[in-house]
Amino acid sequence: MRLASEMLDDYRDGFAQLIDEFDVPKSFPPEVLEAAEVAANRPLGGSDSPHVDRTDVEFLTLDPASSTDLDQAFAVEMAGPGDDADVVLRYAIADVGWFVRHGDPIDREAWKRGVTVYMPHDRVGLHPPRIAEDAGSLLPGAPKPAVVFIVRIAPDGSVSLDGVERALIRNRAKLAYSTVTPADLPPAFPELARRFEIGERTRGADRIQMPEQEVVRVEHDGVPGFDLRFRPRNDAENQNAAMSLATNMAVADALHAAGTGLFRTMPAVDERRIGRLRHSARAFGLDWPKGQSLSDFEKSLPAGEPKTSAFQLSVRRASGGASYEPFDPDVKPWHAAVAATYSHVTAPLRRLADRYVIEAALSVANGDRVPEQTEQAFTDLPQAMRQGDSRANRVDRAAIDLAEAIVLHGREGEVFDAVVTDEDDRGARIQLCDPAIVARVVARRVDPGDDIQVKLVNADPIERRVDFERVG
Repeated sequence: MRLASEMLDDYRDGFAQLIDEFDVPKSFPPEVLEAAEVAANRPLGGSDSPHVDRTDVEFLTLDPASSTDLDQAFAVEMAGPGDDADVVLRYAIADVGWFVRHGDPIDREAWKRGVTVYMPHDRVGLHPPRIAEDAGSLLPGAPKPAVVFIVRIAPDGSVSLDGVERALIRNRAKLAYSTVTPADLPPAFPELARRFEIGERTRGADRIQMPEQEVVRVEHDGVPGFDLRFRPRNDAENQNAAMSLATNMAVADALHAAGTGLFRTMPAVDERRIGRLRHSARAFGLDWPKGQSLSDFEKSLPAGEPKTSAFQLSVRRASGGASYEPFDPDVKPWHAAVAATYSHVTAPLRRLADRYVIEAALSVANGDRVPEQTEQAFTDLPQAMRQGDSRANRVDRAAIDLAEAIVLHGREGEVFDAVVTDEDDRGARIQLCDPAIVARVVARRVDPGDDIQVKLVNADPIERRVDFERVG
């Protein structure tokens, strides 16, 4: 077995290769950095600023502890004392449009990138750090420019947009998923999430709480090495997601009613993929009752269990691809995972499209005409976002392939239990029972759902490749 330091070198070398191989633009051109510095020093609060003062509102942020690109801050309260009172969410989103102007160097560079690309222990940003992690980020301390969405959540879980404004806000505390306690959060925070879940059940939404797959350093019998683990989302993280989802849905409804907008759409998981997921569930020893929906089955699984996390990753891989679609009067845009009309609006520091949807929402909510350049962007953005998302997804897939090769390296010759999840002209797709790895193997006379054993023939971190052969 090779030393862990050699494996770490493989991992770092492979990681660096991803940036070059997928043409990820690591650095920003000098003119973009210069424009970002000018924009970051643009004065706030003067007569030329469109931002109203909302620094008296108790806004908070909730993110991973290491995050510095904070898109969202929130304040939550009940509209009244009774059970029939709405929950009122004030969701402050980083006002990237204050720093990035149409056609400027930052804007042109953002159109080339589309999204922030995340990799283990690194990221390649959509915007320069001076904006994304400093002036534009909703970090605690000084007042920051934001676009505040006022969203009402009714007792039945339905959502509506009650106003949008540019405002100066002050983040009172940067809370972290790993350390936050209920006492740190507004009393109405869990009620918002509870109502949103009611709405999801009513709509029949199939939203899955995806875990994060992580590469961690471990020791096996005293020998340093690597492992793949899943970090499940805790209650605070899931509740935080409900705020973004509620806002995205409320904005989408308002834009669609106004005959404008850019919508995130996604088809439902088809029957063929559902069948494959049932085989994956069996591979993990999970009992999926016949007739139970994917959403209900996922919600019944024990949170934090490795088998649950592995199954959820399988769902991510099986889901139909999402896309962006501009307003079409003849088509009702639909996102199957949330079972609603849906727009992306809550992460403008990390997604190009959100900045334009925010500008449209500001116009619609305040009775103004959506700017022509924004309407034109809705036509052009699907292609730009498709390219950005495709690159990010390919990097993510390659990073997982690399991690899987590292985890299995040195175990050549071992035999693993697996379940056939699918079969086509390229061979059988298999799911190892442990570790949770998806691969292909040449296997004849097998059907989806069959239990087989496979021997690891090769695990090459340099090539990011693992090869199996069937045994027995």
